Amino acid sequence: MTEPLTSLYSFTAFAIGGDLDLNRLAVRLGIDRKYRWEEPMRLNPVTFTPSTASDAVWVYLFYFGGIVFLNCSDDIIARCIEGLKQHLEQLKEQPQLRFREDYRLEITPDGEPSITNDCAVMPVFKQELLEIICFVIAKSVALERIEEHVDAVFDEVGVMINRLGQGVLELPDKRLAKLASVVLGFKYTSIAHIMVLDKPESTWDNEEADRFYLTISNLFELRPRYQEIKHKAETLLDVTDVFSSLSHARRSARLEWIIIILIAFEIIMALWQKFWGG
Repeated sequence: MTEPLTSLYSFTAFAIGGDLDLNRLAVRLGIDRKYRWEEPMRLNPVTFTPSTASDAVWVYLFYFGGIVFLNCSDDIIARCIEGLKQHLEQLKEQPQLRFREDYRLEITPDGEPSITNDCAVMPVFKQELLEIICFVIAKSVALERIEEHVDAVFDEVGVMINRLGQGVLELPDKRLAKLASVVLGFKYTSIAHIMVLDKPESTWDNEEADRFYLTISNLFELRPRYQEIKHKAETLLDVTDVFSSLSHARRSARLEWIIIILIAFEIIMALWQKFWGG
């Protein structure tokens, strides 16, 4: 696409749980090509075929579970999601996509460039602007989903800490293992999976695109939000280690008491046999 189709581009992003196997989806849709792990799939949301320059509406699917619609009405979005449910298990498990981000790009030849939290105004249309906005808001909604999950686990751990303050420690190993797995999942998803600190390919050798990306990513606070998730995950891991140590100490104390009781029982039985058993 070399010329803008319209002077206004609207973006609507959603986050779904789990990653998307784009190559598997391509096979199901009859698309004969391979996608690199960092490369989004770009489709016509009506026909589910690879989008072309003549398409007025597009949908981007990112491997980390982000879906971004470009210039799509609510009706097209709803029908597209229903159609994707036939191919994506993650969508079948989520009757409603709660995490959403909206954005606009206005091409105004005589206007001053500006980038805000909900709209960017640029004098000249360039394809990489669309790619960068989709990239950023897809990661933003993916982070929002993780942030909510992290906060929920923090609340759960807070209850456990309060009970510990009352002298109650009821944490079986299975629950501790599950909690540690969830926390490690946060770190994996935000660091290795979403790759928040990675930049779009179009910014590698394009200084103007790189500046645009840095500006909009700063507005959406991708790096600070990533650092906050990382910090909370490390805090939760520390708390999990403390609970695990206390649980092991309690188990060791129980075993020691059992051994002491068995030894005392053996002594008593030996004395009984010696003095009264005969």
